[in-house]
Amino acid sequence: MRNTAGYKTAMLRSNAGPPSGQLTIQLKCMVGRKVNDAVDWLRSARNKLRAFAYADQAAPQRRPRIGLALSGGFARGIAHIGVFRVLQAAGIPIDCVAGTSSGSLIGAGFCAGVPLMDMENAALGTKFTDFGRWTPSWLGLATNLRMEGYWKRLSQVTTFEEMTTPFAIAATDLRAGMAVYFTQGLILPPMRGSCAYPGLFVPVQYEGRTLVDGFLAAPVPVEGAFLLGADIVISIYLEAGSVDEPRTVGDIISRSFTIIQGKADLAWRQQADIIIEPDVKPFRWDDFTQTPNLIAAGEAAAMAALPRIRAKVASFEQESEVPAKRGLGEGS
Repeated sequence: MRNTAGYKTAMLRSNAGPPSGQLTIQLKCMVGRKVNDAVDWLRSARNKLRAFAYADQAAPQRRPRIGLALSGGFARGIAHIGVFRVLQAAGIPIDCVAGTSSGSLIGAGFCAGVPLMDMENAALGTKFTDFGRWTPSWLGLATNLRMEGYWKRLSQVTTFEEMTTPFAIAATDLRAGMAVYFTQGLILPPMRGSCAYPGLFVPVQYEGRTLVDGFLAAPVPVEGAFLLGADIVISIYLEAGSVDEPRTVGDIISRSFTIIQGKADLAWRQQADIIIEPDVKPFRWDDFTQTPNLIAAGEAAAMAALPRIRAKVASFEQESEVPAKRGLGEGS
């Protein structure tokens, strides 16, 4: 998926343009209204193009493209597996996925065709040392280079082009202060960048950018799903709970960023069509032994959201039957 030119939105791009396979979005605090305008523009453009194509007839009913936007949360990200399981069992199609941080790992697994049971089994045996190696430096306490070996045990897919479902990874360009969406080329460097928690993991250098955790600029990557062509975006947000008494520097860093995030202007809430919020507050950020309970939390939240999802799909399908001439007159 290449950069699109010819229009201006609140989604700003550098003058030189990002390297191939990246979609860059300027996301700063208190710009929620502008970002919402950009998403509305994308939706409006889609509707007008469809109306133009069927100018003299009623537009045929079509199924909406459904995209998922997966937030991060380290071990809490395992809850995404439960959400995928329920959506699949309910027959809800998933046409594209965008992931931030641990959501990029779970999302990549799904889009690469890794069975959900395989992901669950892998999560059950996961330890911090499967991802990180303690190497204290001026840039971080550990490196997450071991994530590459972890992924290769899950899947042999190495590029976005090999994915069976369109996928985007959100990372943060630390120097530019922007969210960067990767949709082409190698998977592992942007995945490692998206999971490089500031202060804990050393930033990842890739294609001229210094990448850190995607949650800083795209806590829930709704824009990524829209950029992949989604009509309806289901966002899965994993809110962290408080730590009674921090045990490690990781606890302190995690809790500090949770406080900041909780006070930020979360524009993604206005952009998402459906929000699923598994109750993962009781679980520590690094407790992979809670895999069955985390998956159960994802399943429970997804089950509760099914009526809203079905209603949204039905509403979209009804709107798609409206004669195109009416659509051309709206908002023109």
